[in-house]
Amino acid sequence: MPTSHPIKSDVDAGSVYYYNDPGLQAIYPHYCVVVNVSPLEDKTIILVHASHRISKVKERRKHCPEETLVEISAIQYTGFNKDSIIDCNEYLETDIEMLASKLDQGELEIKPLMGLRLVRQLRKGLIASNQVPQRIKDLLTE
Repeated sequence: MPTSHPIKSDVDAGSVYYYNDPGLQAIYPHYCVVVNVSPLEDKTIILVHASHRISKVKERRKHCPEETLVEISAIQYTGFNKDSIIDCNEYLETDIEMLASKLDQGELEIKPLMGLRLVRQLRKGLIASNQVPQRIKDLLTE
């Protein structure tokens, strides 16, 4: 694939993709946000996924640190069609090739870039989680 591929040349912290990641074992797509500081340089792309089932996520994670659950309204990020929550106790690891392949197959949509302020909240949540290994946290430190 040429380097001018839309994913390979434009992936950035805050890139949002709407697709069904195999790591989610879901039957429908999710909004997934790239949280790496330097995703073009890293071998692994780290993403977190959004859920509109805010109360279910909060109930499931009621014993986790509060900052690991980041609520984002459809006003804060206009790419979301409804208010959502991101559980920073869960993350997805992938590579640029898989994302590019999904786009080429029509299985991934590129959404508007999420603002850095929200991305930093997501990184903070991942770093606060005791369920995220240090090697992942190292990719999130500016």
